[in-house]
Amino acid sequence: MGKDYYKVLGIAKGASEDEIKKAYRKQALRYHPDKNKSAGAEDKFKAIAEAYDVLSDAKKKDIYDRYGEEGLKGSAGGGGGARSGSAYNYTFHGDPHAMFAEFFGGRGPFDHFFSQNGGDDCMDGADPFAAFGMGDMGGFHRPFKSHLGGPRFGRERQKDPPVVHELKVSLEEVFAGCTKKMRISRKRLNPDGQTTRSEDKILSVDIKRGWKEGTKITFPREGDETPTNIPADVVFVVKDKPHPVFRREGSDIIYPAKISLRDALCGCTVSAPTLDGRTVTVTSRDVVKPGTKKRIAGEGLPLSKWPDKRGDMILDFCVKFPDKLGQNTRDALRQVLPP
Repeated sequence: MGKDYYKVLGIAKGASEDEIKKAYRKQALRYHPDKNKSAGAEDKFKAIAEAYDVLSDAKKKDIYDRYGEEGLKGSAGGGGGARSGSAYNYTFHGDPHAMFAEFFGGRGPFDHFFSQNGGDDCMDGADPFAAFGMGDMGGFHRPFKSHLGGPRFGRERQKDPPVVHELKVSLEEVFAGCTKKMRISRKRLNPDGQTTRSEDKILSVDIKRGWKEGTKITFPREGDETPTNIPADVVFVVKDKPHPVFRREGSDIIYPAKISLRDALCGCTVSAPTLDGRTVTVTSRDVVKPGTKKRIAGEGLPLSKWPDKRGDMILDFCVKFPDKLGQNTRDALRQVLPP
């Protein structure tokens, strides 16, 4: 039986976003180990943070509601979620103390919440803010808010500018779609909320079929974390790798078809490769002039908005002229070619 995150926060399944925030506010204040010295308070405080981390995130909450903790975490012995491929492989890596500090905008200004009106006993019962005339915070003046919804005191933290990386993909990867695993290094706060540590993280980027060069994929707040900043977004920008055969123009691909002067004048057959490993044959009976192009419909890249449809392959004819001609050949050409 997996963890019941709703029970940890003391709310019913189906609780609203505001109810989840209010429940975390109440339970985190009640079991904060700096003030609650009872046995197991630290573990309870961590469990509350994990429950809030899941239930405050729409995607994780949806998976948890459908498949439980086993499906969310991808446990080997999980139930239907793991068997059906819906496992999220979630692991709580958050720092409960940093989450608390972020939610409330700093620990120091809240110390008096634990010491007035009977100390820790005031945490029992209803909303712990009620003892201070604040209730649901509705009548409390809050000039700033943190990004997690809690009140901010003092100077508002600034978000760092995005960290941008190029993500190079081949035309074959754009054609078929793929998943890229990108390793990033970033700073993260330690439990003391002041010092930082370096850590690596793998970000999975799902390249969709037909994505154009310049497409941006954003991972919110995966940049460096410090006591004074809001972590930057990490942004990957799709960049085409040079291809040994084709070049790309939007959803079309250009194939340089090199033919001889004789073929250009007398007609030719060109065998052109495709991105999916086939070969298409194109025959021309007309005179091919330098710069002539021929379009083959539906042999290009998928359209980004309609991946079931494809662009075209364009044969860009390049006529190879001989380096030199013998006198007999010159005489013969003068007789047969128009002036």
